[in-house]
Amino acid sequence: MGLGRQFGIFLYAKTINQAVLHVRRKDKDWMEKEKGLTLIELLIVIIIVGILAAIAIPTYQGYMQRARRADAKTALEQVRAAQEMWRAEKGSYSLVQAELQTTMRAPATAVGNYYTWQFSGTLNANTFTAQAVAIGTQAADGDLFINNLGQKWDTDGNFYPQGKWGK
Repeated sequence: MGLGRQFGIFLYAKTINQAVLHVRRKDKDWMEKEKGLTLIELLIVIIIVGILAAIAIPTYQGYMQRARRADAKTALEQVRAAQEMWRAEKGSYSLVQAELQTTMRAPATAVGNYYTWQFSGTLNANTFTAQAVAIGTQAADGDLFINNLGQKWDTDGNFYPQGKWGK
């Protein structure tokens, strides 16, 4: 009789089906009394969400920084290609960004909202260096450079494939 009461099976159950029905009714009554979450359960869920956010947010920010850097790399490669086309036609490199943009389809000066490109260093008919300047939230990432020889480097002086060009 003690074991029967523990599972909610009553002695007056004449068939197995009636016994199962009594067990289900007792479980249902128990669930109706225990609605909602306890404070401990809620705190555990909040802690787990906080830990996941602490891992996910910096990872996402790093991913976005690399994606924006990829846009700057692409723009600098397009500038170099435009300069080489200009040189093939004119015999020298262009000294003016607008000329490259209108005739050789060089990218716009602004590369999204996070980089702008410009010529830097020595610029003459035989050499050029293009620079992607990081701005806004991307500024901490640093600038990227490419020259007429195809050499690529970052603000830290790391040449391709090391540094930011390799990532």
